Amino acid sequence: MIIPRLVVHNGPAAADYYIASFGGVEQERAFLDDGRMIQSEMVIGGQPLFVTQADGVTAFGPNDLGGSPVLLTVRVDDADATWAKLVDGGAEEVYPLADQFYGRREGRLRDPFGHLWIVSQLLEGAADPSAPPPSSE
Repeated sequence: MIIPRLVVHNGPAAADYYIASFGGVEQERAFLDDGRMIQSEMVIGGQPLFVTQADGVTAFGPNDLGGSPVLLTVRVDDADATWAKLVDGGAEEVYPLADQFYGRREGRLRDPFGHLWIVSQLLEGAADPSAPPPSSE
């Protein structure tokens, strides 16, 4: 299992944003003695996600690096509702949410912490491109 760990500069705010935007459930939030958050462990759509505080020494956020080289895709049942939550929370549109020729409603956002997200919904009647091909037996 691969567990994404997002590095951000304001850990508590980022954790709260992802929980509210994606309907996540926080499992644990750990802090150092001086009150800085080490990490938040949450579950979103049945999958784990960690949010870690940038320290400028061993953990750098996207804004430290000139942007994020990673695109995170979140598959949802209602792309418009998820999109609205992300934008209302401060995300910036990179590519507009629209029905795509390959059977998904998708768009790309940059969240307030610098991470890039593709919001993706399978359109009714479209074949899921990530599904395994049908068996020839």
